[in-house]
Amino acid sequence: MTAPLWTSQDALAATGGQAFGPDWQAQGISIDSRTVSPGDLFVAIRGPQHDGHNFVSDALARGAAAALVDQRSEDLPSDAPLLLVKDSLAGLTDLAIRARQRSAARILAVTGSVGKTGTKEMLRLALAAAGPTHASVGSFNNHWGVPLSLARLPADAAFAIFELGMNHPGEITPLTRLVRPHLALITAVEAVHLEFFPSVEKIAEAKAEIFLGLEPGGTAILPRDNPHFGYLAQQASQSGAAKIAGFGWHIDADGRLLDCAIDPTATMVFALFGDQAISYRIGVAGRQWGLNSLAVLLAATAVGVPLATAAQALGQMAAPKGRGLRKTLSWGQGQILVIDESYNASPVSMKAAIAALGSTKPPAGGRRIAVLGDMLELGHAGPVLHGGLAGAVIEWGIDKVFTAGPLMRNLHDSLPSDRRGAHAEAADGLADLLEAATQAGDVLMVKGSAGSRMGRVVARLEELAALKQSAQSG
Repeated sequence: MTAPLWTSQDALAATGGQAFGPDWQAQGISIDSRTVSPGDLFVAIRGPQHDGHNFVSDALARGAAAALVDQRSEDLPSDAPLLLVKDSLAGLTDLAIRARQRSAARILAVTGSVGKTGTKEMLRLALAAAGPTHASVGSFNNHWGVPLSLARLPADAAFAIFELGMNHPGEITPLTRLVRPHLALITAVEAVHLEFFPSVEKIAEAKAEIFLGLEPGGTAILPRDNPHFGYLAQQASQSGAAKIAGFGWHIDADGRLLDCAIDPTATMVFALFGDQAISYRIGVAGRQWGLNSLAVLLAATAVGVPLATAAQALGQMAAPKGRGLRKTLSWGQGQILVIDESYNASPVSMKAAIAALGSTKPPAGGRRIAVLGDMLELGHAGPVLHGGLAGAVIEWGIDKVFTAGPLMRNLHDSLPSDRRGAHAEAADGLADLLEAATQAGDVLMVKGSAGSRMGRVVARLEELAALKQSAQSG
């Protein structure tokens, strides 16, 4: 029988709260009453849109073992299993602190301007090949996502991976001090969130905050090709890192990429780790996956997983939703391929996605079509950075570019006339333009910042494909 994640006694001791109702045991933790599973501890968080306290009764009705709250609703029965604390988010953090204290797992933390979630997911596969592995779900990387992920850490995990995110200075510091990683990995330092930072150098400083929580004698994995590598290595060393390893194309990289071949569904990597040459397959297409896999393998070996074991596991990698997930849709008398990159975007990730699209091989008559929404939080540099994508479009042979949003107008205007598809003021207006222009055999890559809502374009394309198929069969 699986040991409970939390008992009422353990949670009470961790939070110093007040217990009501019968004793309970929880196998998981949830902050969303809509997805709560039987046996979960429901934590009522006060968010910007909703107050979880309004959904405590719903969570209990769905089978939650108990609820952690900072106020007791009058509509709850007197014997409702509750843990009352002064502040529910602070209570969740107390659980996270206790989970970290009781864990014997090797703890890894990942941050970076791009590639955090994909790298975390590759790490999950690589480490799970050697022992029980826990990792944060999706992009739970902020002031509530990290405590939630840490509070979910099973006591018997051998490895645990946490993603740490930020878009302002100082945000990583409390997260890394909560997680206290044995290994800190930075995927990249790039021109992202420039609306909140005066320079990329300041972004490097914010990313280096991850070392402030590094356990004594820990390991830092850093991007060797990045111009800020020296600064990051210095900060890691000053924070007590005993080992610093770099990954990339650089001749001095500890994990050095020698060659990288991309086919429609995978990436083949040939790399050098010290004196050992190794080739392996990643089950996702894209050069960025090849580069970040080097960091994954350096991290895996640093926590005791054999190189060959970790590398072989990467063949099972599948693109997370919105980060390169490929969907084949029926379209007229044929099919189209949609590459869903709609979760987020920055100049560097946009160029990588354009390169991946350029590496695809549509069937005869098919075209490579980029469907791009605004990249946000770039400040005054936004218009220039959007217009500058025209070079990548031409370099990678993209046939047509459809754009949405005021910033992407700069790219539309910068493109040669034969590359221009159409422009819409927002994502919702783009789907209908695409329906008229898309032909069977086309490959469409959809990407934009989360706030540009390009996921709606993907959803609309799926809807249109289903309607076309239904009309044909009818």
